[in-house]
Amino acid sequence: MGFLSAVWSYRSLVIITLTPLILLPLPLLINDKVAECAFTLLVMAVYWLTEAMPISVTALLPALLFPLFGIMKSSEVASVYFKDFHLLLTGVVCLATSIEKWNLHKRIALKLVILVGVNPGWLMLGFMFSSAFLSMWLSNTSTAAMVMPIVEAVIQQILNAESRVSVQRRHELVGTCNPGLQLEGEARSLGYIEVLQGHYRKDHLMCKGLSLSIAYASTIGGITTLTGTSTNLIFAEQINQYYPECNCVNFGNWFIMCFPISIIVLLLSWVWLHWMFLGFDFRSLFSCRKEKSEREKATAKVIEEEYRALGPLRPQEMITLVIFMLMVLLWFTRNPGFMPGWASLFSNFEGYATDATVAILLGLTLYIIPAHKPTHPKFETLISWKEFQSCMPWEIGILVGGGFALAEGTKVSGLSAWVGSLLTPLGSLPSWLIITITCILTTSVTEVASNPATITIFLPILTALSEAIQVNPLYILIPTTLCTSFAFLLPVSNPPNAIVFTYGHITVMDMVKAGLGVNIIGVLVVLLAVTTWGIPLYDLNNYPSWAPLPGAPNSTAV
Repeated sequence: MGFLSAVWSYRSLVIITLTPLILLPLPLLINDKVAECAFTLLVMAVYWLTEAMPISVTALLPALLFPLFGIMKSSEVASVYFKDFHLLLTGVVCLATSIEKWNLHKRIALKLVILVGVNPGWLMLGFMFSSAFLSMWLSNTSTAAMVMPIVEAVIQQILNAESRVSVQRRHELVGTCNPGLQLEGEARSLGYIEVLQGHYRKDHLMCKGLSLSIAYASTIGGITTLTGTSTNLIFAEQINQYYPECNCVNFGNWFIMCFPISIIVLLLSWVWLHWMFLGFDFRSLFSCRKEKSEREKATAKVIEEEYRALGPLRPQEMITLVIFMLMVLLWFTRNPGFMPGWASLFSNFEGYATDATVAILLGLTLYIIPAHKPTHPKFETLISWKEFQSCMPWEIGILVGGGFALAEGTKVSGLSAWVGSLLTPLGSLPSWLIITITCILTTSVTEVASNPATITIFLPILTALSEAIQVNPLYILIPTTLCTSFAFLLPVSNPPNAIVFTYGHITVMDMVKAGLGVNIIGVLVVLLAVTTWGIPLYDLNNYPSWAPLPGAPNSTAV
């Protein structure tokens, strides 16, 4: 027993050591570039799935192994670690830093909750919409970390209000001096205790529902924009790397594709969580009673106090809001598709300006615009480099760079063509079945592995699959990318789940039961979208000219 416990304590070291040893016969016996690249891919996949090493450290393995195997020179590997993705991420994080520094995100979240009201059902929906909206522009982790303390304050006020009312009612029932009446009051109090326990159960369930709604909405909102999650950004950059002539995925058409998905998933998830934790009586949401309960009064008081504490809208928030709106506007109008965008003004340099250009331009202005009036004793810009560094997810940048290096290595080594030839027989299956299988598979894997690692592993394989069976790569890759974000079952599945779990209102079983329903909703809605409005938007029924034919020498998929 002691030996097993010692092995378990050092499980990471065991995995790190044994994985390459077990896989070593692959490059030694076959001894060609395909086998050597496959060795690298498999080692990285095991390390990423088990997180035996930090995922960003695992992403550095191509820089070590590809030069040693003679697949790519060290300088060539290094050059693919930094792409347009990193510039886009840098600009977006600059804006997110300013939004968080000046509490604009908190103001938006509280205002949305105030607008929907404090009825438990509407309150849950309000927090879900505010979390989803913020996660479109901020990281899912930042959104959950910001909104959850507000929810916790509301929960505590609700519990305190119910406790005060319960004590008051109990005193009314048993607080008399007449012995006969006292006996009657005690009998009545026994029945009241049952009612009181019912109230406690109801409050406890509402706390669970509110907590889970924040975790799930923070993830659901992120799929709406290309910059909303790291998985979306990885997909966009991988598409550019595999298919340089594919200019069909941009901020605008991705939003048109995914905004309805996120709204439908959000609303159906709200109905599901409402049914699980608040009951299926939706009539109370539309009742016209004027008198609020003690719970609703306490909730409204907390939210209004939090909002008043922010004070009036400050100039720093106004400037950040203008820059935010301008960034979104420029992203939408760069190349909208149905009309010439502002990128057409630079017709001699077509394709030179990207979404990253906009992000960097407006991100730099945050280091230039003064945060205070000239009369202020200290000069300060809207954000500083130190503040940016504290928000910048450097590990994601390295992880994505490792994915790009891995993809390039598989192309150069010929592993892509080999995998494509193996997957050709799958062409006999209907496209919708293949998409369904890949969506379920990625959603299952991402429950136990990080989302960025999951998408980095699956994109090369599914790109090869789409080329082998002559299906538009976007038809498989878009739903797979979206489903990679649907990690709702476990606290370790993604950071928002973990943040919410630490507050102690939910158990693992609560998350599994609720998350399973949200997972099913998400997959079904994505499948609906990709087989309906996604088809004309991306011309998914036709194999595109920018994708190579199977066996072509310029095949770029893995």
